[in-house]
Amino acid sequence: MVDYTEAILSLFPDGAGFVQSGQSYSGLEWLDERPKPTEEQLDVELKRLQAEYDAQEYARNRQAEYPDWSVQLNKIYDDGVTKWKSEMVDPIKAKYPKP
Repeated sequence: MVDYTEAILSLFPDGAGFVQSGQSYSGLEWLDERPKPTEEQLDVELKRLQAEYDAQEYARNRQAEYPDWSVQLNKIYDDGVTKWKSEMVDPIKAKYPKP
């Protein structure tokens, strides 16, 4: 789940001064010299970031299931790239296809 802190850091990639108490706009104390973003601006950015996060669920699932790199490299060394792909990579990609 994406929160206001991530939305602010996305809108102000060079950093911003703020303190966040809780998960609501009312808990946002703005300390930066630049104008405080409106609640609507933050909500729009939250929705954008959440959609981006949700769209990458397949990639997170794949990453969690792939074996450690050392295991994969041993597979490549012992059996070659073709077997590595067909026995380690392809089954996980089939289980979690790109949307």
